[in-house]
Amino acid sequence: MILQALYDYYDRKSTSGEIEPEGFSHKAIDFFLVLDRSGKYVDIECVQTQEGKRRFGLSCRVPAIGKQVEKHTNAGNDANLLWDNAGFVFGLGAKGGVKLASFIETIERYYPDPPDDVSVVLSFLKKEQKEKDLFLDVLNHPEFGEELQTGRPLVTFRLLHEKEPIIHMDHVASAVQGYGSRSERRGVCLVTGESGQEIERNHLASKGVPGAQSSGAYLVSFNQRSFCSYGKTQSYNAPVSKKAAAGYGKALNHLLSSGKNKTSLGDAIVLFWSAGDDNLYRLEDNFAWFFEESKDDPDLNVRAVKALYESPLSGKYSMDADNRFYVLGLAPNAGRLAVRLWRTGRIADFAAKIKLHFDDCEIVKSPGDPQYLSLGRMLRSLVIENKMANVPPNLAGRVIESVLDGSPYPQALLNLCINRIRADRTVSRARAAVIKAYTNRYRRLYRQINNIGEVRMSLDKNNTDESYLLGRLFAILEKIQEEASPGINATIRDRFYGAASTSPGTVFSKLLSLKNHHLAKLENTGRKVNFEKQIGEVMDGLKLFPLHLSLMQQGMFAVGYYHQRQDFFISKKGNE
Repeated sequence: MILQALYDYYDRKSTSGEIEPEGFSHKAIDFFLVLDRSGKYVDIECVQTQEGKRRFGLSCRVPAIGKQVEKHTNAGNDANLLWDNAGFVFGLGAKGGVKLASFIETIERYYPDPPDDVSVVLSFLKKEQKEKDLFLDVLNHPEFGEELQTGRPLVTFRLLHEKEPIIHMDHVASAVQGYGSRSERRGVCLVTGESGQEIERNHLASKGVPGAQSSGAYLVSFNQRSFCSYGKTQSYNAPVSKKAAAGYGKALNHLLSSGKNKTSLGDAIVLFWSAGDDNLYRLEDNFAWFFEESKDDPDLNVRAVKALYESPLSGKYSMDADNRFYVLGLAPNAGRLAVRLWRTGRIADFAAKIKLHFDDCEIVKSPGDPQYLSLGRMLRSLVIENKMANVPPNLAGRVIESVLDGSPYPQALLNLCINRIRADRTVSRARAAVIKAYTNRYRRLYRQINNIGEVRMSLDKNNTDESYLLGRLFAILEKIQEEASPGINATIRDRFYGAASTSPGTVFSKLLSLKNHHLAKLENTGRKVNFEKQIGEVMDGLKLFPLHLSLMQQGMFAVGYYHQRQDFFISKKGNE
């Protein structure tokens, strides 16, 4: 299913010209070796561009004839077609002779009857093989010779008086596509279902997954005999045609290099794409910003979420909403890619699930807070140093699954949140939002059991949940202390939050006694009366102080505390 979806994406994007067609790729070429029609060296043309102190090659469409497009083996016998690094083109290094011979052999293999321009290149290369000094004029170039001698720059050929390099000529595509018809290994492609297809032995490596090998990692590969059967080697065990393998590989690399079709969460990179146009929800354009804010455009997240909320209200129905949408999470595993997440469904259904997530997470905020909280921001708030690297492995992927499925969030999310609150005794908006979302989804699922309503966005004075009331009471007692001792360095939160939120029966009697001492310091009689009234309203809903609160109850304690603190702030602003 994953390979088929990627191949379909390649088919759509190659038709529109956004991905190179079968048999081709893009590479940053550094130099054009210019030859005349007789095969004589004329010039070495640098096609790099300067950006600051760095130079970048010219992006060119090049023949992609195998694994060597991404990385050569150590054998030196796997040259590319009509382009390669200077070590192969000029036969440099310890295996220079083998490399040059391989470069020539590759051209002859794809061109049994070469056209004139390819014949010119072959003539030039074969003369060097015999005379051994034709390349000296190139390699001793006063400006570029030293760089070329390293063997690293990518080089291709251009004929004098021609604007385009030979690799851009139409006959190159014919040679690449025609070569496959001479292969012997054929079968039924598991992706397309077509029979009589040439089967790919080594699939294309994918680059751009953080933590994977720099040379690329593989979604499909076999490197142990125990993985093989019926005498087949490598990817012949999972027959995928060369056409389909190249297609899904190109699609995967395109998504990994995209600026809009990916986002990183934890140790995984999440890719997403649609099967067709989406003019209503624009989910492919906005999906990343639901999960992580844009550093370049902080308001992009806000606009994306607003569009999500407003789209169904437009009164328009778009057939695009029925298109499929795909979400793929990948994590590095040495030279392979591990699939962490795979979800597919209608664009409209995914949009509804994401909207539900934002509804569940909506909670009262301070004026300076962002309007919407991304998933990345919420996850970072739960770990030390506020870094995604500290989020437990797999948790981000499991949370995304909950968002896209509309299912309960993993309990590990609540555990992490409660532990972080106890550690630094701070209930932030992001943490309160996590608890609210987790609790509401849990209660929706088990409503028949506990028959308890959902947690509201702001202070709910009708909420009779015991732990919620305890959190409110703790916030009131802290507020009394703050007003009684302005500028105090440490409040009861710093000393007693952990005990109050886990074992209220052990500390609340003491806190209520301290309250009397703090109230005596207040000079404003009206404030005293108001605080006593608030305490009385909360205490009316409490029978006894429980000796222990469960994890869920600790979460409700935190939400009650947060709601009450925010209500104090809002009331103060309203009175100013």
